[in-house]
Amino acid sequence: MDESALSLNTPAHTSAAFPVPAHEQQETTFVEAFDVLRSSIAERAFPAASVAITQGGKLVACRAFGRFTYAADSSAATPASVFDLASLSKVAATTAMAMVLFERGLLDLEAPVAAIVPEFSQNSSQRRQVTFHMLLAHSSGLPAYEKLFLRAPGREELLAAAFATPLTADPGTRAEYSDIGFIILGVALERVADEALDRFCQREVFGPLGMATTAFNPPPSWRTLIPPTEDDHSFRHRAIQGEVQDENASVLGGVAGHAGLFGTAQDLAIYANALLHGGRPFIRPETLALFTRREQTPAGTSRALGWDTPSFPSQSGKYFSADSFGHLGYTGTSLWIDPKRQLSITLLTNRTWPDCGNHAIKQVRPRFHNAVMQGFERAGPGGGTLES
Repeated sequence: MDESALSLNTPAHTSAAFPVPAHEQQETTFVEAFDVLRSSIAERAFPAASVAITQGGKLVACRAFGRFTYAADSSAATPASVFDLASLSKVAATTAMAMVLFERGLLDLEAPVAAIVPEFSQNSSQRRQVTFHMLLAHSSGLPAYEKLFLRAPGREELLAAAFATPLTADPGTRAEYSDIGFIILGVALERVADEALDRFCQREVFGPLGMATTAFNPPPSWRTLIPPTEDDHSFRHRAIQGEVQDENASVLGGVAGHAGLFGTAQDLAIYANALLHGGRPFIRPETLALFTRREQTPAGTSRALGWDTPSFPSQSGKYFSADSFGHLGYTGTSLWIDPKRQLSITLLTNRTWPDCGNHAIKQVRPRFHNAVMQGFERAGPGGGTLES
């Protein structure tokens, strides 16, 4: 699959929300940003990277760098490369599903989760206080992460372990990013919709937008397009390619509220551009505004509903406006959207190859985002004036 096929054969190409390809000047406009990625690959921050940048309804950059692994004979990354999006699943799938259900009047954000998932209550008055709003805002009191896969051999066992995970704070009193919360949220939304997360998102989000290369459990025919994410010696004892890197999501069958989605940078740019058009065609601007507005409580939170917002220091760099929203993914992925400047930046990498010990992506992301914004500034009208 080449880049032109990926661009022109998608139904969304005719949609007003589809970013019009206009990346003829990308090598000039984003020369410094691209150099950040080339040097990062040379320094082994990650072997492969794919970038898509939109501005003013146009796809102004669509570029890939590096190879699937550090081996000289490894496949070269291209704009058609499909990456494990990791926690971008939370915003591109789970939060998208929540927005659609909310808009249709099927999801009450202030309803207790235990009303839909009674297994979560564990006969605890404290747990019955946890609402859908709290799960989306990461203020439920659930911990960030648990290696549930070590004691849960199958989907039902892992879900039971997630439902029973003890709270580490009173609901609504502390913001702590929680994979466990989104595992539970994914199940709760499936029960509200009476449909699996992957099928719902395909019909209501990915399909209507023309995100033709976005899916949970990507088919075997995509495998040659997917960079591997980990040489797993401790749990699955194989190289992970074409299957989700996250172990909890793996035990859940590859479809989970917190991880499992695969996609291209260009597909995420389509999604981002739809949000820059107010969420059309799948949600209304009012719904999007509610979900992307930074929460006022708990104190110090940077979270919106499902989304994150720039803090200081931020992985988005120093130039995104206060109205911006985005998210990161453990495998080295990120998506940031700035409605004020009408732009989005998608950066996908497989920084977890060959193992998860390299965290250089934390230095690369802000440098890359800053260089992109500076490229817009140099390019003149349309880029806006940078504000730190």
